[in-house]
Amino acid sequence: MASSVLLSHPLSSQCHLPKRKVLSPNPSRFPCFYLKTANHCKPFNAHLPNRPTKLKNFVLQVAKTEAEGREGSQLVGEDSAVFILSKQKISSWVYFTGILGVVLYVLNVVWIDNSTGFGKVFIDAVSSVSDSPEVVMLLLTLIFAIVHSGLASLRDTGEKLIGERAFRVIFAGVSLPLAVSTVVYFINHRYDGVQLWQLQGVAGLHELLWFSNFISFLFLYPSTFNLLEVAAVDKPKMHLWETGIMRITRHPQMVGQVMWCLAHTIWIGNSVAVAASVGLIAHHLFGVWNGDRRLGIRYGEAFEAVKNRTSVIPFAAILDGRQKLPDDYLKEFLRLPYLSITALTLGAYFAHPLMQAASSRLHW
Repeated sequence: MASSVLLSHPLSSQCHLPKRKVLSPNPSRFPCFYLKTANHCKPFNAHLPNRPTKLKNFVLQVAKTEAEGREGSQLVGEDSAVFILSKQKISSWVYFTGILGVVLYVLNVVWIDNSTGFGKVFIDAVSSVSDSPEVVMLLLTLIFAIVHSGLASLRDTGEKLIGERAFRVIFAGVSLPLAVSTVVYFINHRYDGVQLWQLQGVAGLHELLWFSNFISFLFLYPSTFNLLEVAAVDKPKMHLWETGIMRITRHPQMVGQVMWCLAHTIWIGNSVAVAASVGLIAHHLFGVWNGDRRLGIRYGEAFEAVKNRTSVIPFAAILDGRQKLPDDYLKEFLRLPYLSITALTLGAYFAHPLMQAASSRLHW
């Protein structure tokens, strides 16, 4: 403030202020000012021949940690669950709404409606193999797994032959009806079979399993959030995700499915629930191997880099130091897709009676 007043004064040219002496850091006095990475540790060490060993080791360790932190912050894969409103096109979401309506209508007419669709015929054909609901449940899961994982394995070849969008339409058009029939059969027969245990009267168990089931939906694979790609409005891509849930586990879909299966099996406690869980978990464990194989073929060294700092088992890479969480890690979950999943999961829970009533009228 004083200097600005002097400069604006008419006699300020006659005022001679003493010059300030600018001090520059002396490398011999302040060697740490020049220490940027662990690669500069040798010259720094030379300046401290007489300093205590503990001090030198401490500063060297700080330098090494900072260097590793900078290296770990360089993402090779993509940032997951990103939704930027300003980049969305209204026309794309109009197309998505139209496509969704057409798909649901065709699915109902061709598959779900017992009077016109083939869903009941398919269920009856599989059920004719055995009178055991456990066997039928396993067969339905096996058929879905073969079709779903088989088409996924053929994705690279299929996309080269007919294009990304056309292959996605075929993939969804075959997988979706099979998934619906498998889920509907499980809902309709969930209390059949042999009762193995009965724990529904245990205090607090319902709340614990409900929370576990709720968390399982946060472990959806990030590609699920790309609805425009799922509906082939945008060109579908095979993504290499690295942030968000991928920091906890490289295969969140498998982990979420295991959590869901355990919660429902413990609560229902019969042989049909066990059969369904065994089939679904086995399918997703195969998906762990197959998914890594496909990403390795597509991305090569980039996938190996992501693989080296992530893990299949949740939190394993974090605990052994291969995955370093950023300070603002939780912000990677404060995004619209996760908020939407939270709302939909709560809605699905309260809509369970409606879902059960609707399933009882399907394939029955």
